[in-house]
Parts: sequence; C-alpha cells; structure tokens
Amino acid sequence: MPQIPENVHELTVGQLSARSGAAVSALHFYEAKGLISSRRTAGNQRRYTRDALRRVAFVRAAQRVGIPLASIRDALAQLPEERTPNREDWARLSEAWRKELDERISRLGRLRDHLTDCIGCGCLSMETCALSNPDDFIGERVTGSRL
Repeated sequence: MPQIPENVHELTVGQLSARSGAAVSALHFYEAKGLISSRRTAGNQRRYTRDALRRVAFVRAAQRVGIPLASIRDALAQLPEERTPNREDWARLSEAWRKELDERISRLGRLRDHLTDCIGCGCLSMETCALSNPDDFIGERVTGSRL
C-alpha cells in the first residue's frame, strides 16, 4: 500500500483510491451521493482531505453489512466536516442500524428455512408460498393473490 507523507494534507483521487482500495469510479460515485467531498484545484482536479480515507473505510464497512447508502450518508452527515470518524463515532452511528440489521437477519433466516421447503414442493403457489407471498395475513382468510 503506498504511503502518503505526513506533510501531504490533501490527496488526489488516485492516492485516495490506492490507499482506500476503492476504485476511482467508486470514489466519484460516493462523492456524487454526498458520502465524501472534495475541493477542486484551479485545474479542476479533485483534492480530498486526509479524513476522506476513514470516511471511505466507514462507507465500505457499512456497505458490507448491507446498510443502504442513504442511511450511510445520513450517519456521516452527523459528523463535523473534515474530522476523521473514530471508534466512538462508529459505535454511536452503528447502534442506530442494529434494529434494522436484526430484522434483516430474521428475514434471511425465514427465507433460508422456507427455501428448503420450496425445493421439496416446487409449487411457488401464490396462495401458500412464503417466498412468493411473504407475511401474507390476508391469505389466511381467503385464497388467491390479493396484494
């Protein structure tokens, strides 16, 4: 991993890419979505402050656990500009995602359990299939597709 001298306070997009492991196109995308920011030089080149490295790491870690970009952007907006997110920031911000992740884990567990049933059944019936018609409370009273 290329080292950036301590006296360098701004990074080019190539340096940020090399240090963070994110593709240049991903960095441009993150910037377009408001996850990171840069300033433009007189030659219209992007320059990122060093805290962008930690912000990119934060974004990528949150993405790996399935947090939507809009939620990540909202979390990062709670931090002061040009300040590197630290362990306490991550703990505070990720706590808000715990319930969402627990619900997602529960849904995935149910999906896994019903997927095994489906392989044996093969019907994918809109009337009774938990995969095609999840959480069907109306189907308990009437048959056929309703919602």
